[in-house]
Amino acid sequence: MTTGSALEVRSLPEPRVPDPREAPGIRWGILGPGFIANEFATAVAAGTASRVVAVGSRSANRAQAFAEKHGVPRSHGSYEELVADDGVDAVYIASPHSEHHDHALLAIEAGKPVLVEKAFTRNATEARAVIRAAMSRGLLVAEAMWARYLPHYDVIRQVVEDGVLGDLVLVRADHSQKLHPHGPERLAAPELAGGALLDLGVYPVSFADHLLGPPTSVAARGSLTDRGVDATVGMVLAYASGAVAALTSSMLTRTPCTAEILGTEARLDVGGPFYSPASVRLLSLDGTVLAERPGGLPDPIRGFSYQAAEFARCLASGSRESSYMAHAATLRVMSTMDEVRAQVGVRYPGE
Repeated sequence: MTTGSALEVRSLPEPRVPDPREAPGIRWGILGPGFIANEFATAVAAGTASRVVAVGSRSANRAQAFAEKHGVPRSHGSYEELVADDGVDAVYIASPHSEHHDHALLAIEAGKPVLVEKAFTRNATEARAVIRAAMSRGLLVAEAMWARYLPHYDVIRQVVEDGVLGDLVLVRADHSQKLHPHGPERLAAPELAGGALLDLGVYPVSFADHLLGPPTSVAARGSLTDRGVDATVGMVLAYASGAVAALTSSMLTRTPCTAEILGTEARLDVGGPFYSPASVRLLSLDGTVLAERPGGLPDPIRGFSYQAAEFARCLASGSRESSYMAHAATLRVMSTMDEVRAQVGVRYPGE
């Protein structure tokens, strides 16, 4: 694809993301056997050459039940036992946001590389501490923002970099799910770093960062629950290029969770949910569809397979970070969300 009028384009580029089944196999330990850990374990088994060999929980019964469900050979009744397991090559941190900092440091101090579920930590200060600790030990650390590792994100990036859209003008993205007040308790709890932003809003913030980098200004408004966490947040981010990102998230309602990237020459529409293996359409400014890439993944690969495979490749090559979700990107996203929370009025206990 070459720079020029979008009207000349009749196909979208192929993703450059390797097949996750071709990555080296490593032995995973999972810290925290919750919902997201179940998704990760299923994806590792279905779509990679790696294995989950151990799981740790503060409850020995929960760890054992998870191990039996996923065919994991060892379960540990404490996180300390998990990170000390000599048969584990890397630890996937799947505990609540409030615990990511301490649990990542626990694994790092035990000499284990870590893949930390998004949001990476509660705030940028904690994120820097985790990254510094890993770097000082020469260990790989990465954020499990699974969308950044997916093939369609690479397609989007290529279209933008090739200039097909012209100069970027506006990025719009939303992630809202009806998860409150009758959803997971952790989302309502300030002590667990609950709220819409760190769980849902992190996706549109990271999407905008993927395309535009660091904002020069952040403006945010939102509503809070009676316990002081954000229920709904709207964000407008401005960039040195002149582009603007309009981002929203809420845990009070469900939206199509789509995204749009609008340039001076053409636009991209990303189907919902945009952070999953979604469809991508290239359109002229008058709405004519010029090219389309359907969503979905080849069977039996699952979305989380890509981040697990990339981590395994980095570990095998001796890399300390992944280019798909570099440390600088993690810090930019956390810093942006810190500013959003400050403007909306959310502060977690212990910060």
